[in-house]
Amino acid sequence: MKKLIVIVILLNMSLVSAQVYEGKGDSKFQVGANFQENTTGINLSYDIGVGENISLGLSSTYALGLKSGLEDIAETGDRFDIRARFNANLGNVINIDDNFDFYPGLSLGLKNFGGHLGLRYLFSDGFGLYTELNTPLAKYKTDTLTVAEKIHNQFTVNFGAVFNL
Repeated sequence: MKKLIVIVILLNMSLVSAQVYEGKGDSKFQVGANFQENTTGINLSYDIGVGENISLGLSSTYALGLKSGLEDIAETGDRFDIRARFNANLGNVINIDDNFDFYPGLSLGLKNFGGHLGLRYLFSDGFGLYTELNTPLAKYKTDTLTVAEKIHNQFTVNFGAVFNL
């Protein structure tokens, strides 16, 4: 009986294996929380593979929970950001695990030109977790920013679920 259980577990483990980034045509949808100074929000992103280690996509964030007093100052335009993004998917280059992807990238958004470092781990062929660290490299407005203008114009962290499409 113990041998049968071990065999079933090993077979199930082999079926759970998933490769995170499969190259050209691979597509990922991510939904998660966005954390930054004075606010939290929701982040949605979509990436599609255009080469063995290159993907392009869109990412959008909306600030939901604003620090007390900021609700009256921050307008919808301050709360919303959308970005075109480029990722270098290096999971198969650094070869930690087939289910793990490390992807540095660049993005061009409504607020700034920025960079990000992302990590994805898939638990199955369709589901996993991701986190991204984002920072502006060049802000469009170079004057002193108001508290509302700093939304999406500062270091941010995203964390959530990733889905293969």
